Amino acid sequence: MDQFSSHPLYRKHDLDSVMSSLWSFYTKNFLVLFLTTFVFNLAMRFLYSTIDFTQFMSMTDPFEMIETMKQWTLPMLGMVAISFLMMVILQYYVMYKPVDDTVNIFNSTYKSLKYLPTYFILMILFMIFASVAMVAGLIVFIIGILFSILYIYMIYVFILPTLMAEGNNIGNSIGRSFTLSHRHFGPNLGWTAIILLIVIVSTIILSSLILLPFSGGFLKMLTNPENAMDAMSFMSNPWYIGLSALAGALFTPVLTIFSAIIYFNARARENDTHTTVENTYDPGQVKVEDLYAKPYSEDHPDNPEMK
Repeated sequence: MDQFSSHPLYRKHDLDSVMSSLWSFYTKNFLVLFLTTFVFNLAMRFLYSTIDFTQFMSMTDPFEMIETMKQWTLPMLGMVAISFLMMVILQYYVMYKPVDDTVNIFNSTYKSLKYLPTYFILMILFMIFASVAMVAGLIVFIIGILFSILYIYMIYVFILPTLMAEGNNIGNSIGRSFTLSHRHFGPNLGWTAIILLIVIVSTIILSSLILLPFSGGFLKMLTNPENAMDAMSFMSNPWYIGLSALAGALFTPVLTIFSAIIYFNARARENDTHTTVENTYDPGQVKVEDLYAKPYSEDHPDNPEMK
């Protein structure tokens, strides 16, 4: 039996069940997912605050700009590494916690590490594919760009669940992600669009509320672009860093849960199709070929051609 067949998210979904399953899983595991994401977001926000954009904007020498940007390499690489690690840990927890009582967020941290190098390579390959898709989207301008982003993300959400459920293999993960995402293509694309829209709109609203205490600097940045970099100093404020990390911690788990839902939906439909095909055979069923006499072998005594 499939290890994940008992997973609460494993079923054939429609839009109602996608939303209800996502909300149920999110609320049930909220504290663990929220605190884990908050810690990682806090680390990323701190690294981001170490980058001094004000110094960069005051430079005019291209070579000096390049040297300054080199100093940002370590913080940016650190942010990417933390982001990848966070996604791998969260996805492992969402996939395995409901089917294995021994799994918790702490052992998910080291158990998921084996997927990190493969995920990193897949992301490099995926970025190349995304760049090509975005260029293709530019050909038909805005609608093409929006569709390209949505299409790319729809495929992306299958990558980590496939990697963790079907083997830590680059080729298989790429092939299966494309296969599963394009089956039931319309609903997959529609559900992805709805979830992304909810997350984006909610993030914008919450970010606007977070900016209220710092509205003086923000409004100054909008009304006086010349002093924009000075006005952005509020982004290194510890309160702003903490509040921004809290906001990110609310919505990042939603995306990992949705990845599991859309993957398990595809698997459930795939397995149901295979089961249906296998169950169509009935030993007692009369077949068309049974209505016709079977040909005799060449050495059969009743073969008319031998007489």
